[in-house]
Amino acid sequence: MRIGDVIGTVTLNRWHPSLAGARLKLVVPLSWDNLAGRSDESMGETVVFDELGAGVGSRIALSEGREAAMPFYPEVKPIDAYNAAILDSLQFELPEDDDH
Repeated sequence: MRIGDVIGTVTLNRWHPSLAGARLKLVVPLSWDNLAGRSDESMGETVVFDELGAGVGSRIALSEGREAAMPFYPEVKPIDAYNAAILDSLQFELPEDDDH
């Protein structure tokens, strides 16, 4: 699972019937350096299936790969990334021996 920021919404004119009722969000996954404020370098965008209603500017937890489709089993959804949570806040401590 990774953390990312929602930067937009993907609009489709045709979609697979199993995707009805949900939205696709454009998300930038964040690295540890992004989260710690040490880097602004982007990791590239990914499209995320969202049933939770995340808006632009939301920070989310996303599941990718085969695990992204597991919450829907036995139904099959053609997705590669899933919004697992909308994060209200994030707190962490940097290790004292961190060389960055």
